[in-house]
Amino acid sequence: MRVSSFSRGIKLAPRKGATEGKPVEPVPPLRQVVIPINQHFGAPNTAVVNVGDVVARGQVIAASAAAMTVPVHASLSGTVKKIEPRVQSNNSAGLCITIEADEAQGETLCMPAFDDPFSVPKDKALARIRDAGIIGMGGAGFPAHIKLNPPPEKRVDLIIADGAECEPYLTTDEAVMREKPDLLITGLAICMHITGVTSAIIGMEDNKRSLVPLIEQAVNQNSLVKKAALNISIGLCRTRYPQGGEKMLIKALAKREVPSNGLPMDARCIVQNVGSLVAIAEAFTLGKPLIDRDLTVSGGACKTPKNIRAPIGAILSELPKEFMHIDYDHLRKVIYGGPMMGVAVSGADIPIQKNTSGILLMTAAETLAGEEGTCIRCARCIRNCACRLSPVIINNALEAEDLDEAVRAGLMDCIECGSCSWVCPARIKLVQRFRVGKLRLRAARAKTPGKV
Repeated sequence: MRVSSFSRGIKLAPRKGATEGKPVEPVPPLRQVVIPINQHFGAPNTAVVNVGDVVARGQVIAASAAAMTVPVHASLSGTVKKIEPRVQSNNSAGLCITIEADEAQGETLCMPAFDDPFSVPKDKALARIRDAGIIGMGGAGFPAHIKLNPPPEKRVDLIIADGAECEPYLTTDEAVMREKPDLLITGLAICMHITGVTSAIIGMEDNKRSLVPLIEQAVNQNSLVKKAALNISIGLCRTRYPQGGEKMLIKALAKREVPSNGLPMDARCIVQNVGSLVAIAEAFTLGKPLIDRDLTVSGGACKTPKNIRAPIGAILSELPKEFMHIDYDHLRKVIYGGPMMGVAVSGADIPIQKNTSGILLMTAAETLAGEEGTCIRCARCIRNCACRLSPVIINNALEAEDLDEAVRAGLMDCIECGSCSWVCPARIKLVQRFRVGKLRLRAARAKTPGKV
């Protein structure tokens, strides 16, 4: 099978051995969950329950009438104990709903299943995905129903299932593809039916080559694929970071370029994470909203590295030691997500969200050491940027507070993959500066629309 790739990027040590090939283990029964009411990119939700309310697993507890949003559901049956701001995985305080679990837990999912997903009209199918609270589970948190409903002028002819999982340590997507190939293909077929697309590629790095026969068998046996004569293939990509980025996958597998300030639909593509596709299949075939999350817990300070399945809102530090043993004596950094694009947080007491692909408990030896120095103009950031930008020029513009120049240099095209920071010998925190720069830009645009 031919192996594709993109240009530039970096080669990273995979560090996946501690959890690679391990089954996904459900966490032990929880005493409580702390569920952020906003876990998506878009309009904010409002709590629709009150303190003291008894809620069922799968019940909507926060929602909004806005289109660019998805509801949040209770992941445990129990009693609402608190509705208050809590620090979340983005390091900002947001409203969270604390539910204390009942002793008896059941699957009260509140949505009927569909016997034939293809019999569901497009508007009702998109409504099901929205009502199930499904977002992009690879990290961005973009509402899935919006991505699957591009404007009429955007003619999409290819869907890419993103199973590349290029970040070190993380093995969640690999576990999903290995354990739920039938649901993966069903979810992909549903998305193809909704969009009218007849061709799809399941993209993964070639370090997951062993999964190819398993997925091919699932494609060949899937009744929805046979019913609509869908063309689903597997595309192997060279193991190189950040191969899992949408733009990189599209370039490698479709040989198309996403234009500056554009989206995948501008290259006639839709990219969905494999976890999101499984969640879509479960919403249609089981009536299950997105209330559980598979994730990898690893790192040198984790004595029990594993892939786990946890209810949304679970807190890692509250899991029993025999299931999740954290070596606090050597713990130096906690990252939610992967080591390159994840966010360092204050501790392991931050609630798990829909887009939490991993939690890394890292020792001092696993973290980059050293203070920021002065740029030596070595151009390593330019040579390794997968988006073919000039990070040093963007950084210079931001230091000069020239947002217009930063935008011209490609600030909004940066995918924040961290390759530039990784290769920088001066240890300049380029990605963090770009994230702050984007926040400043959005604030400036909101204040004076059309000026910046």
